[in-house]
This record gives sequence, structure tokens and C-alpha cells, in this order.
Amino acid sequence: MLEEETDQTYENVLAEIQSFELPIEATLRSVYDDQPNAHKKFMEKLDACIRNHDKEIEKMCNFHHQGFVDAITELLKVRTDAEKLKVQVTDTNRRFQDAGKEVIVYTEDIIRCRIQQRNITTVVEKLQLCLPVLEMYSKLKEQMSAKRYYAALKTMEQLENVYFPWVSQYRFCQLMIENLPKLREDIKEISMSDLKDFLESIRKHSDKIGETAMKQAQHQKTFNVSLQKKNKMKFGKNMYINRDRIPEERGETVLKHSLKEEDENEEEVLTVQDLVDFSPVYRCLHIYSVLGDEETFENYYRKQRKKQARLVLQPQSNMHETVDGYRRYFTQIVGFFVVEDHILHVTQGLVTRAYTDELWNMALSKIIAVLRAHSSYCTDPDLVLELKNLIVIFADTLQGYGFPVNRLFDLLFEIRDQYNETLLKKWAGVFRDIFEEDNYSPIPIVNEEEYKIVITRFPFQDPDLEKQSFPKKFPMSQSVPHIYIQVKEFIYASLKFSESLHRSSTEIDDMLRKSTNLLLTRTLSSCLLNLIRKPHIGLTELVQIIINTTHLEQACKYLEDFITNITNISQETVHTTRLYGLSTFKDARHAAEGEIYTKLNQKIDEFVQLADYDWTMSEPDGRASGYLMDLINFLRSIFQVFTHLPGKVAQTACMSACQHLSTSLMQMLLDSELKQISMGAVQQFNLDVIQCELFASSEPVPGFQGDTLQLAFIDLRQLLDLFMVWDWSTYLADYGQPASKYLRVNPNTALTLLEKMKDTSKKNNIFAQFRKNDRDKQKLIETVVKQLRSLVNADPILDLFVWFGSS
Repeated sequence: MLEEETDQTYENVLAEIQSFELPIEATLRSVYDDQPNAHKKFMEKLDACIRNHDKEIEKMCNFHHQGFVDAITELLKVRTDAEKLKVQVTDTNRRFQDAGKEVIVYTEDIIRCRIQQRNITTVVEKLQLCLPVLEMYSKLKEQMSAKRYYAALKTMEQLENVYFPWVSQYRFCQLMIENLPKLREDIKEISMSDLKDFLESIRKHSDKIGETAMKQAQHQKTFNVSLQKKNKMKFGKNMYINRDRIPEERGETVLKHSLKEEDENEEEVLTVQDLVDFSPVYRCLHIYSVLGDEETFENYYRKQRKKQARLVLQPQSNMHETVDGYRRYFTQIVGFFVVEDHILHVTQGLVTRAYTDELWNMALSKIIAVLRAHSSYCTDPDLVLELKNLIVIFADTLQGYGFPVNRLFDLLFEIRDQYNETLLKKWAGVFRDIFEEDNYSPIPIVNEEEYKIVITRFPFQDPDLEKQSFPKKFPMSQSVPHIYIQVKEFIYASLKFSESLHRSSTEIDDMLRKSTNLLLTRTLSSCLLNLIRKPHIGLTELVQIIINTTHLEQACKYLEDFITNITNISQETVHTTRLYGLSTFKDARHAAEGEIYTKLNQKIDEFVQLADYDWTMSEPDGRASGYLMDLINFLRSIFQVFTHLPGKVAQTACMSACQHLSTSLMQMLLDSELKQISMGAVQQFNLDVIQCELFASSEPVPGFQGDTLQLAFIDLRQLLDLFMVWDWSTYLADYGQPASKYLRVNPNTALTLLEKMKDTSKKNNIFAQFRKNDRDKQKLIETVVKQLRSLVNADPILDLFVWFGSS
């Protein structure tokens, strides 16, 4: 089987050799490389093949031999004719040679002309080959002159890749090739110069770009905001809560104003492409891309833009003084990043999202630090509100371009606290002005129109007052409705800052209530306390202040309803903050009450200082002192004013006044500078105390039970009774007993007064030692003094009581 395959292979090789279609080397190599004995076997096959061919040739020759013989015979026959023909041809050739000599001359001329024509054709062909190169080079020069540098670079590429290979053998081509690198460098320098001019231009016009972008963002929000306000106006229209509602006129004015602004903004707004020619950037980028130096261009562009970013982020030192300073700062930053966003989307790789995010994070940290520092200098709430609106527009604009702005809204919450502080300072001045302008008297009403005006401004309800005929008076003074209106204005002002912060109604409600609580508990409370402590505020004014705070306290529930009406958040919500007006006005009222007690005591002291007793008089005048009667008349008039106060306040003031008067009179008797007192002076003093007791018993303020008010003078009464009756035996015998008639008389007090009377008796009775009665009386006084001293020295608790009393 193997031998059959080998024979077949050799036959195929021989067939290939005979075909002459393949190189014989490869065919023979395939034979010799097959197996070791291939040469011998192949030669045998080759010899056999040759023998076969020889046999075939021999057969063919035998077959054609007769025809060959016949052909030779025919050739021999034509031999003679061929010789004749040769002679004729030779003769004819000679004659042709002679006749063609002239033709040869003309032919040479024709050949020469043909050569010239061919040379001319060759020159034309070469010129035609060079002309496109020269035309392209001329086009290159024109493009350079026309500053079409990108097209010039493309032309250079065509010259190098297409045209120069055609004419590279010519010297002018070499000169052109040598000139192209210089042209490329010139193009790089010129395009870089254009880029620098572009960067300088956008740095100067970034505020205009930013202003346009912010207008576009604001325009996109206007319509939605207008619809929201319109819906709110419809929902809140004619919604009254105890004569308190959101003013429809205010809302309609805001809506009309916003719609008017929207109509104005409907005019065509320029885009950033309209304001900035970005062709230098595209051109420079394309040029550097073509030149293979794109990375250098990208690095240079990013480096320069980072420098510009630092300059843009650097604020002016007086930026916080006006809103224009903040607006210019924001517009420049927006313009910068709008340009970067445009470059990001229209170029491939010049700036990347990671690069812009890094740049924005750096800028955002700087912006927040700048705003936090400069906003701290703002003391005008209107300027802070303008700043907030600018930050919101700034954030919305950049958020529309894909930049994260959550940190800006977090900053707004810090600025909101500062805004509230500036509002509180502003309203502190407003409250002070209201208090300064108030006359602290009930509001007089002469007709129905004035009555409606007051109840429209302040939620007051009193059926008894409504039934009274005109003229009549509201119990509160004019400051109460003014304060109530200003609190509502404060709520509106606080609400303005909460707008556009993307917060829920619940959060806005909580912010309004907290800021209003700060207004009530800190600002208004402080203004009230300062007002109460002012020296020129008298008792009548303090009484009116207490009445005012009572009505303001009652109005707090209407303020809560007012906030609920604005935010549509029910007061029954779990997390709803309550207003602290109750404690605020209660504290102010307590302070006013304390100031009433203090001023009333001061007034009593002023009257007491007018006392001019003759402590050595022998007989009393028979009537009370003038200063005391004036004081009692003053107290009667004051307590009549107290009828509008709560009962306990009037009773406490009356009791405090009587106690202070009693204490002042007692201190007058015990004054260390008073060295002697006569019995006549004691009797005169007793008349004054009797008037005090009569005043107390006349019930100057209703509500006292029995002789409660008279007890304020009980210490004086018992002391004076002791000296008037001269009942020392009873006093000394009953001392310390609960049922003692002179239980309230302190031994030290009695001792002090008795010593002053003893000295008077000695000086006024020079001859007392010659009269038995006077001598006995003097001995009695000395005996009582000794016993009183023993009581004082023997009772440490009494000493402590005396020490407290003197303090």
C-alpha cells in the first residue's frame, strides 16, 4: 500500500515538471526531502518516463516521415525560383536605397522634431506636476495671512503627505519642506497669543456672563414661583381667624410684581455663546491637536484658569457694605464656571468633569469662608435678605449646570440666624420708638370708624366696651396695636428669608415660631424691662404698662393663628413650637409690679423727707402734719389709678406702701442723729400715725379683709400707746407672753426711744431735783431703762432680731 502511494507521488511530481507551471526547485526539493531512498526511486521513475516519451517520439516520427520526405522534395523544386527571387529582391533593395536617401534626411528632421516635442511634453508634464504644489503653497501663504491657522496646518499636512513626494527631487521643494516647521512654530505662538487674549477677555467679562446666566436661571423659576404664590393667595383669600388674616393686598402686589418681572424677562436672553467668542479656544485646541502637543495646551489652559479662579474668588474688602458688592462677586464666579461648563461640553478632554469638580470644591470652600466672614459685618436685615436672595439665585444657577450646592444651603441656615439677629436689633429700635412715642393712656374713641380701625389692627374683644356709647376708651394704650402689628411685620420679614430655601412647610413653620419666640422673649422683653426701669416712667405709666402686657399676652394666641394661616401647619401637630408670650409678658408684668412698689416707696420717701418735726415741742399742734396729709392724698389718687390693675397687684402695692410708710416713720423715731424727743413731739407723731391708720381703715384698695391693712402700722401703734399711756409695768410684766398688749414692741426700740426722752427730761427740767414728782418720774425712767437693758442683754435671739431690723 505504501509503495502505491509513493508511486503515485512520483507520478504527480513528474506531471508538475512537465507542466512548467511551478518552479522546478520546489518540486525537486519535495522529492528529496520526502525519504532517504527517494533519489534512486525517482531516477528510476524518471528513466521510465523518458523511455516512454522516446517511444512516443519515435512513433510520431514514423508517422510523419513520408510527409517530411515530400516536403524536402518540394523545397528542391522551388530552389531555382528562390534564387531568381533573391536577385530581384537585391535589385529592388538597391533601387529603394537610392530612392530613400532624401526620405532619410526628412525622416531625421522629423525625428529631431519629435524629440523636441517629447521634451516639451515632458516639461509640461513636470510643470503640471509642480503647479499643484506651488498652488497649495501659495494657498498656505494666503491662509497664514488670513489667520486661518487650522486650515493652514491641514494644508501643510496635504503638502507633506500628498504633494511633496511628487516633486521631492527639486530644490524648491526642499526649501518649502525646511520652511514648514518654522510656520508651525509661528502658528503655535500666534494661537497661544489669541488664547491669552481670550482668557483676558473672559476674565473681564465674567461678571456679564454670570449676570446673564443668573437671569436665565431666575427666569426659569419665575413662572413656577408665580403660580405657587397665586395658589397661596387663592387658598388664603378671605380666610379670617379672629379678625386676623394675611393681607390680600400684600399678596396681590407681590404676585403682580412677579408677573410683571416675568413679562419683562420674556424678552430674548443672550446665551453664553452670544456673549463670548470661543473660537480662539477651539482654534488653539485644534492647532495643538494637529501639532501633537495637546497635553501642553491642556496644562497651560488649566493652570491659567486656576489662577483666574483664585482672582475671581478674592473678594473686595468693602464687599459687605452694599448688595452690589455681593452681586459682582457672585456674577464673576458664575461667569467663570459657566465658561468652564461650556468648555467641558464642547471640547474633548480640554477640561474633565473631575477637573471641574475639584475646581468647584476648592471654590465652594473659599466662597463659604468669604460669605461667612463678610456676612458677619452686615447689620442691615435688608442687606442680609438681599444676600440670601443672591445666594439662592447663585446656587440655583450653578445647580442647573450640574454643580453640587448643598453646602450653600447649609450656609444659608447660618446666615438665617444672623438675619434673625439683625431683625431683632432692628425691631428693638422699632419697639423703643413705639414706647417713646406712647402717651401711656387708654386709647380714646369718638366714633365707630375709629373703633373699627383699632379692632382691625389689634384683636380686641370686650362685649361691655362694645355696648358703651361713644366716646369711650380702650383699656390699652396706643403702643399695644403698634407692637402687635410690628410683631406680624417681623413674622413677614422672617418669612421672606425662608422662601426659596427648598424647605417643607413644617420646617418653615418651626423657623417662624422660633424666631418669633426670640422676638418676644428676648427683644420685646428686654425693651419692656428697660422701659420699666427708666427713671422718667412714673406710677401711672407703670400701671398702663401692666395693662398693656396683659392684652399683649392675650393676643399671643392670635399670633399663633396668624402663623398657622401662613404655613398651613396645624397647631395640634406634635412638633409644633408654641409661642412663649405668656411667660414674656408675665415676667415684664412682674417687673413692672416690682417697679411700682419701688417707685411708690421712693415717692413715700420723698414725702417723708419733707417732714419737719419739732422734737422738743412741749405741746402738739392738734392736727396731723402737712407732709403726711399730702402723702395720704397722693396715695389715695394713686390707688384710684390702680383700679384697672388686677386685684392682687393693687392690694400688694397698697400693703407695700403702708408697710414702707410705717417702717419710714419708725426709722424716723429711731434715727441715730435724733438725740432727744419730747412728750409733745411723741403726741404730735401719734396724730400722724392716727391719720395713717384712718387711711388704712378707709380701704383705699378694695379686697382687704377686716383690719389687714391697719396691721401695717401695728408696731408703731403699740409703741406709741406704750409711751402715751406710760404703761411700763404692764409691758415689763407681760413681756414674752403671746397675749401681751405690747407684743410688737421690741425692747431695744423702746429702750432707744426712752433714752431720747430721758435726755430731754433732764435738759428741760433743771429744777427737777427740787420737785418730788419730777424726781420720781426721772427715777422711774431710769429704772425702766435698766430693766430694758437687762432684757436686751439677756435675750440673744432678740439681739439677732435687732441686728436684722437695723440691716
